[in-house]
Amino acid sequence: MEITQIKTFNDKLDSAIEQLLPELEAIYKDIHQNPELSMQEFRTAQIAADYLAQCQFEVSTGVGVTGVVGILKNGEGPVVMLRADMDALPVTEDTGLPYASTKIARDEEGVEVGVSHVCGHDLHVAWLMGAARLFSENRDLWRGTLMAVFQPGEEVGRGAQSMIDDGMVERFPKPDIILGQHVMVGEAGTVRYRSGPILSAGNSLKIKLFGRGSHGSQPHTSIDPVVMAAATTMRLQTIISREVAPVENAVLTVGSLQAGTKENIIPEDATLKLNIRTFNDNVKDHILSAVKRICCAECAASNAPREPEITEIVSYPMTENDAIATSRVAAAFEAQFGDKSFEGKPASASEDFSIFGRSWNVPYVFWFVGGTDPQTFLAAKKENRINSIPSNHSPRFAPVIHPTLKTGLQAMMTAAAAWFD
Repeated sequence: MEITQIKTFNDKLDSAIEQLLPELEAIYKDIHQNPELSMQEFRTAQIAADYLAQCQFEVSTGVGVTGVVGILKNGEGPVVMLRADMDALPVTEDTGLPYASTKIARDEEGVEVGVSHVCGHDLHVAWLMGAARLFSENRDLWRGTLMAVFQPGEEVGRGAQSMIDDGMVERFPKPDIILGQHVMVGEAGTVRYRSGPILSAGNSLKIKLFGRGSHGSQPHTSIDPVVMAAATTMRLQTIISREVAPVENAVLTVGSLQAGTKENIIPEDATLKLNIRTFNDNVKDHILSAVKRICCAECAASNAPREPEITEIVSYPMTENDAIATSRVAAAFEAQFGDKSFEGKPASASEDFSIFGRSWNVPYVFWFVGGTDPQTFLAAKKENRINSIPSNHSPRFAPVIHPTLKTGLQAMMTAAAAWFD
C-alpha cells in the first residue's frame, strides 16, 4: 500500500483494535500465568493454532516440535510473514503483578526451575493473534497472503532452525518480506527501527578444564583446575580490551565458573560458560579463535593432563535489516506513529529470527516496541538512570499492558500493510 493508503487502512481499523484489546489482554495474562520453557510450548502453541483456525487460516502444527504456521490467502498479491516467539525463561518471576507466574517446570537437564515470561514473548504471541484476527475480518482492505508463524525455542537458539529443518521452506509459500518485533525497555507507545545491524550475533561456549585432584593440604600433588579457571577467566577479558579495535562493538562475559564440592578438596576439573556478542563476522571469528588459543595456552602453562574440551552451547546469527525494506517500514511507521517512531541504536541482544530470512533468501525487518511506563521511562531518562529499569530477562521485567498492547498490534499491522496490495 501507499503511505496514504496505510494511514486510511489503520484509521478504518482503529475502532476494531480498541474493541479487540480486552480479549487480547485476557489472552496475554493467561499466557503470562502459564509460561512454558523452550521447545516445550505445547499449550501456548495450541492456543495460537486454535485461534488461527477460528480466523479461517490454514493451520499447520508441530512444525519443528511445537511451531505453528497459519496461511491466509486473500487474492493475488505479496506473501507477508509475521513471526512471534512463544517460549519463556527459567527465571522465577518477581514482578509482584496480580497475574504473575508461579509455575515450576523441569528444564532439559531435569532440574526444577521457576518459569516466567520475563522476555515478553507472551506479548509477542498476543500481538500476532490480534493481527491475524484483524486481517482475517477485514479482507476487503488488502490483497495478498498472510503467513502467521508462532516459533518455539528462541531462547535456546534452536526454534527457527528446527522449523526450517522440518521442511518449512518447501512446505509453505516463499515470503516477499519477513517481519518481526520485540518488546524492550523504552517508552511505551513508541517503536524503534534501524537499517542494517540491529541485533548482535551471539555465541555461547562451555569450556571444561582438566587438572589433577588432591587434598587441599597437599596442593603440590595436584594440578589445580580452580587456579587454571581463574587465570583463564581473567585472561579472556583481554581479548576485548587488547585484541578488538575500540571502534568495534563486542562483549565477552564469563557467566558461570563451576568447580569442586568441598573446601579441602582440589577437584579434577572446572567448567566455564561464556557468552560472546559481536556485530562483525570477522570480529566474531577472531574472538572465537582467541578463546581457544587462551584456554589451550593456560592449560599448557598449568601442565594440564589434556587440552580443554570446548563445546558450543548456542549460536545466534547477527540480525541485519534490509536497507530498502527498512525504509519502507520506517515510512509506514512515521505515517502511523509520527514522532513516536524513530531510528534507534543496535542492541547487543541476539535473536534467531534472521534464520528465516537467510533460509528463504528474502529481506527481513526487525524492530523494537517500548514497554516501559512513559512517566517512569522519561523520569529515568532525565536522571540518566535508564539502566536501573528492569530489562528483559530480569525477574522484575514487567511491560505495562497499555499502551504497549495496542502499539505492538498497530506496528505489526502497519508494517504488513506496507507490502499488501
